Amino acid sequence: MADRVPGSVIHDEIVAAGASWSRAIHKGETLRIVDLEGRQAVDFLCYNADDHDDRYAAADTMKINETGIFLTTGTVLYSVGLTPLMTIVDDSCGRHDTIGGCCSAELNSFRYGVGPQPNCRDNFISELVRHGMTKKDMAANVNFFMYVPVAEDGAMDMGPSISKPGDYVDLRAETDVLAVISNCPQINNPVNDYNPTPIRVTVRRAD
Repeated sequence: MADRVPGSVIHDEIVAAGASWSRAIHKGETLRIVDLEGRQAVDFLCYNADDHDDRYAAADTMKINETGIFLTTGTVLYSVGLTPLMTIVDDSCGRHDTIGGCCSAELNSFRYGVGPQPNCRDNFISELVRHGMTKKDMAANVNFFMYVPVAEDGAMDMGPSISKPGDYVDLRAETDVLAVISNCPQINNPVNDYNPTPIRVTVRRAD
């Protein structure tokens, strides 16, 4: 795995398949997310650490950047207040989704006719509660390593992931942020190759 990120490691953790994670990332620090086994969707939200109402804005991020609906190296994640939250400074996968949103118990039931299952919405809410937030603080999220193809007629679906074992994305904090991850537990469509797997998260201090 390439390692172009300067600075010393201050946090290094394996996030189990289907689990959630959150941490404050200070300005200048870099968060690396590694898809250890490949084909694993990683749902991601970030917030201005000083104002949680200033949360990631998917639509504005797509409109301001020039990478279309897919996020990749150079993409800046903007908040609803147009605060630059994080920048993708390195990316071995090449494209990441920001239109598909997250899975939920209700959506799984509607689309697949299944009973309650682990899901990203519940994962997100459990992490937000740890930081004094509620489900009202949810927002449309990024899906790292997840491929959502869009046809010429506008139709979209959750396509099979294109990530390989060891693919990673590096995000540099442009202000103090709260980063929240749901390591997607979805088993009803191919975003995880029907087999959720662990990821690795590493935080490096800025030099």
